[in-house]
Amino acid sequence: MKITVVGSHLCPDTLYALNELKRENVEIDFKNLSSSLPDLKEYLALRSGLDIYSEIREMGGIGIPCFVLEDGTKTLDLDKALGR
Repeated sequence: MKITVVGSHLCPDTLYALNELKRENVEIDFKNLSSSLPDLKEYLALRSGLDIYSEIREMGGIGIPCFVLEDGTKTLDLDKALGR
């Protein structure tokens, strides 16, 4: 299984998720928003069009980490990303 993780190395939730995914032997494609402007731009476009971000946008949050599964499903829930 391969999961794309969109987050930041500055975010404790992202670091926790990366460690959990590694522990489960998941192949990770990490998009670090703190170090890549192209990844940040792509994420902002993704975030603006998804209903899962509506509450986060209203609260002024960032919404990371975000998990993009192999089938294209996007979720903010680590357990769902791991199929739990």
